Amino acid sequence: MSALFEPLTLRSVTVPNRVWMAPMCQYSAAPEGPEQGVPTDWHLVHLGSRAAGGLGLALVEATAVTPDGRISPYDLGLWNDRQQEAFTRITRFLSEQGTVPGIQLAHAGRKASTERTWVQRGAPLAPGQDHGWQPVGPSPLAFDERSTTPAELSREQIGELVEHFADSARRALAAGFKVVEIHGAHGYLINEFLSPYTNRRTDEYGGSFEGRTRFALEVVDAVRAVWPEELPLFFRISATDWLTENADDEREGWTGDDTVRLAKELLARGVDLLDTSTGGNAPDARIEAVPGYQVPFAERVKKETDLPVGAVGLITEPRQAEEIIASGQADAVLLGRELLRRPYWANEAAAELGAEQRRPIQYHRS
Repeated sequence: MSALFEPLTLRSVTVPNRVWMAPMCQYSAAPEGPEQGVPTDWHLVHLGSRAAGGLGLALVEATAVTPDGRISPYDLGLWNDRQQEAFTRITRFLSEQGTVPGIQLAHAGRKASTERTWVQRGAPLAPGQDHGWQPVGPSPLAFDERSTTPAELSREQIGELVEHFADSARRALAAGFKVVEIHGAHGYLINEFLSPYTNRRTDEYGGSFEGRTRFALEVVDAVRAVWPEELPLFFRISATDWLTENADDEREGWTGDDTVRLAKELLARGVDLLDTSTGGNAPDARIEAVPGYQVPFAERVKKETDLPVGAVGLITEPRQAEEIIASGQADAVLLGRELLRRPYWANEAAAELGAEQRRPIQYHRS
């Protein structure tokens, strides 16, 4: 029996295998009007084709909890009824294919208001420029020299954002999702609060580890309070900013030690899996991206806590993924770009590893 194709049960949800789709923005929603942030036929086909390819779980791309929380004007959102209703078609189709539907709830923070990645390489949009707006963050520090300096969030605004995450989780449930993932990675808002590199606040939301993690934990508590007890909650983390780990970089950032410490807090508050990525907060961090380069961070959390973990990052080959699961480095692998290249990767892997393939009945002749 292939370890990669063993089921995994989290609370009441049994995922049929350990091959999962990581959230990947498609920048394909309407930027304004009544269809703003609403999933389209593209999203249905994009996600549905991977489900037909045998995935165990598919996580919808970073979906903003407020309009100004989008990365780009073309991102998905889940703050109104029209968006909620449109997602039901997607969750229904994924479920019909045997794939667990999940969604990542997000706020882009200081990295909001940018172009699509294929337009000027995702250049920042100034307020009022091509649907652009004023970004916000924990501190008034721009992401890079091209970016707009974010407005520092007040305590009142922080509290409102916590409620927005909870409201979007309620909508995710109504739309038929079985997993919610809170986006705390890649230099977006929650990650910005976590890291001393981006959080220079002197109030209760800054300074110490306890202060910098306060917003993240408040979001987790608020979402867990409205998300059913029987359904799993994930948290995506950038396990390191790749600053402190570099001996010749004097900047202080979020570290692997911090991740292990936070993982224990998340477990105690009802998080069921840590989706373990890295980077994205410091634009000039040095990262040696080799196959499986982020897996050791997931493995460390798994060994030092009781929290299940997902591994991501240049996982491209079936036997590589099999070894990650079989050796106990992670509980699941999340594929991103490789699934853009090979939508049926899961069934290809099953064939290579001698596991049962899960094809739609319409494809029985294959």
